[in-house]
Amino acid sequence: MTKEALQSEARLLAAPKSSFVWGVSTSSFQIEGAAHIDDRGDSIWDVYCRKPGTVKNGDTGETACDHYHRYGEDVALMRDLRIDAYRFSISWSRLLPRGRGAVNEHGLAFYDRLIDALLAAGIEPWICLYHWDLPQALHELGGWQNRDIAGWFADYAALVARRYGDRVKRFATFNEPCVFTLFGYGLGWNAPGIADADALHKAIHHVNLSHGAAIGALRTMVPQASVGAIHNRQPCFPAGTSPNDAAAAVRFAGYWNDAFPYPQHFACYPAALAEAIEPFQKPGDMALIAQPVDWFGLNHYSPHYIKADHNVIGATFGAPPPNVPRTTIGWPIVPDAFRDTLLDVHRRFSLPIYILENGTATDDTLDGAGHIEDAGRIAYLRAYIDAMQEAIAAGVDVRGYFVWSLLDNFEWTSGYSQRFGLTYVDFATQRRIPKASARWYANLIAANRRRLVQPISGNCTEAAMATR
Repeated sequence: MTKEALQSEARLLAAPKSSFVWGVSTSSFQIEGAAHIDDRGDSIWDVYCRKPGTVKNGDTGETACDHYHRYGEDVALMRDLRIDAYRFSISWSRLLPRGRGAVNEHGLAFYDRLIDALLAAGIEPWICLYHWDLPQALHELGGWQNRDIAGWFADYAALVARRYGDRVKRFATFNEPCVFTLFGYGLGWNAPGIADADALHKAIHHVNLSHGAAIGALRTMVPQASVGAIHNRQPCFPAGTSPNDAAAAVRFAGYWNDAFPYPQHFACYPAALAEAIEPFQKPGDMALIAQPVDWFGLNHYSPHYIKADHNVIGATFGAPPPNVPRTTIGWPIVPDAFRDTLLDVHRRFSLPIYILENGTATDDTLDGAGHIEDAGRIAYLRAYIDAMQEAIAAGVDVRGYFVWSLLDNFEWTSGYSQRFGLTYVDFATQRRIPKASARWYANLIAANRRRLVQPISGNCTEAAMATR
């Protein structure tokens, strides 16, 4: 890259503070593979993938990116990116094949090896306890519909903290709880494939209880830990002009944006679902849920365009306006919505923000020289990082940015049809090939690392939130 190009890229992020964290993210089920190796138990996604018609092309996570065996190669890829941190998730089923009880030393040892390799490469490990892959054995006991899961999850969190807390200080409880509860228990689109209003509302409340219990366990086991949760927040606009669509967008936003951050930060549920969850609450629940955290983890890709529907929440996804560009997976590309979301999170929650997923799927193919020139991904990342900088300039306390994802991987019900990675994976051979976007991201990090900014921490102004 020329000197002029580097200077141009440096202007994308006008002076991030010296402690700004650049990273990449992945999740266990999407990359590890080794599904039935070294005594790992089934997760709900292993079982769901075996059901005909649930995943595109009948794909499964059986092998995925074989990260379980190739983690050393993947750490080398991260080192070449010059990142500061790697956010990954732990497979609960790999550590506790039955979800509780007997511990699997093979699984514990795998994450020991990964963490040690990261530290040797100068990369800070960030652990997410849960990224959608509930042990099937716990699902058979009721899973997220069983109130006892808060205790099971706290025990699992304590196990992780006890084993890795000497080397890992950054922990997230959940990744995108709004997605795995709504899609898995309300709409039936993801594992475990349930579409039921009571199941959805129980799952939401029990995940929140589990979050609070896990925060307590992490604080006890690793007193110096920095803890939070990772929330997907996206503006929800009516897909049409009817009053029904307008009401549906408000209702959907309650489930998507607020069902977890509100109880976790303000000890109350948003109006859209408070009445439905009330039957499953007990005295003291909200105090347990609203444990203090150190930062707000944000995932963001695009706004939603919502229409009325007859499903359990009365709302579903509609089409974006025809003039809005989309990614290959169909998600709208609207960088301004990212800036506005950062401003909104800052105003509402008054916490440092780490962007722990942002990225795009593109139609990546090898050219005649064996390269992947993914100009669309570079354009997306450039536009969204620019939007992040606008938010920083407006006073938002953004402290890190993580690209989704390091590798092309198993993209849930899309299987292997969508490529989000900075690194191309040939799934037949497991060959890794860094894309043009990987080189771009490495150069961006190098160009911006030593610049400084002084973010301004704002104060929550809404009366209902001022009492947290």
